[in-house]
Amino acid sequence: MNASSARVAGIGDAVRPGSTIPATTLLAAWRAFAVLFFSAWALAEIMVVILFVRRERRLAARTEWLHRWCRFACRVLGIRVTTYGAMPRSSLLVCNHLSYLDIIVLSSIRPCVFVAKRDVAGWPLFGWLARAAGTIFVDRERRLSSSAVLNPIRHAISGGLLVVVFPEGTSSDGSTVLPFKSALLESAVQLQCPVASASVQYALDDGSVADEVCYWRDMTLVPHLLHLFFKREIRSSCSFSLPKVRAGNRKEITRELRDEIMAMRS
Repeated sequence: MNASSARVAGIGDAVRPGSTIPATTLLAAWRAFAVLFFSAWALAEIMVVILFVRRERRLAARTEWLHRWCRFACRVLGIRVTTYGAMPRSSLLVCNHLSYLDIIVLSSIRPCVFVAKRDVAGWPLFGWLARAAGTIFVDRERRLSSSAVLNPIRHAISGGLLVVVFPEGTSSDGSTVLPFKSALLESAVQLQCPVASASVQYALDDGSVADEVCYWRDMTLVPHLLHLFFKREIRSSCSFSLPKVRAGNRKEITRELRDEIMAMRS
């Protein structure tokens, strides 16, 4: 498969000659300012713009808005994204989950709607962005086959949008793909829509991906994000399968999709 790469270079790279402030500190300060300032600007923008968009077009407008913000975030954070295969334009996309960066990376490639646990809505910055982007929040303690979950997914897919699900139910250190929670794929069974699989992986020239990029265990969001600001470049590779209608019951579809993602990583 052909690989395509989008590199963000140059933002914050230059340091004034004779400066006593380390280049990495200047870079981190620039990134923190840029992310906070332009996130606030973007949130104000979507609140105003959405008022002038027809109701049936609002979810698509939100995904396009998030797509633009994530492309900017990749440039600011120095994230180089390489894709293998084509990311679907619509249908359901099932992906492994390593970090909140997964959302930024995937949305920078193509506009999409994410399914996330309800806890994310309360996160600083990312929670605000997620709500503004039309994220479908689910309560893992309730039935995921309920109309409260299926109807928003059905609405998004019928509108020609791509819906992204992370069926591991949590993020990990990337050493393997955690067992999938089959309940999170009930929508694929109920809706009989095409489903594609995707794998996201990261690489660093310096440091540990598991400890510095992946967001898992009992890590805290703000210190983790601030630490990422000091990384000169983060490389992300994303692989995609072709979407197709899956045969079988929920557990069979779950095993099939996990096996595909495991194969992409090998």
